Amino acid sequence: MSGALADVIAPNLKVLFCGINPGLTAATAGHNFAGRSNRFWRAIHLAGFTPQQLAPEDERMLLQFGCGVTAVVERATAGAGDLTRQDYAAAAAAFGRKIARNAPGHVAFLGKPAWSALSGQRRIAWGPQPGAFEGSRVWVLPNPSGRNLAFTLDQLVAAYRDLYAAAFADGEGP
Repeated sequence: MSGALADVIAPNLKVLFCGINPGLTAATAGHNFAGRSNRFWRAIHLAGFTPQQLAPEDERMLLQFGCGVTAVVERATAGAGDLTRQDYAAAAAAFGRKIARNAPGHVAFLGKPAWSALSGQRRIAWGPQPGAFEGSRVWVLPNPSGRNLAFTLDQLVAAYRDLYAAAFADGEGP
């Protein structure tokens, strides 16, 4: 089983949320962020991206709110720590082409490892990053995994809300 999940993507989205890679639960369910303890759907709702909390099986509804979801590495693992440098290196070119082709306004990496691997930077701050990736503004947000105990739900929501304010500054949010 490769674990690859279908992207929820369209050209010119305001925000493309980029998970590191699918977890085993999400890969089995066939939906992004499907793990019972994953806080993604709650965090994006509370941050303003969706008018109601979506369920993983409703993931395609994100498109109507100017958002999408993809993963940097398609291979499913029990945890992102199971990925190797080779996994990131093998995924980099195709991921870059995906971003260039779809031209989201903001690419939001959910966790530091994927952006670190793609950018070659070791020290990464949370929030907006200098420069761009394939023409899109880059944000690094805390990973919403239930395994990420370093961030409470309130802290996730605050970080995601900052991105919402930047991406939807024109008032075209849900």
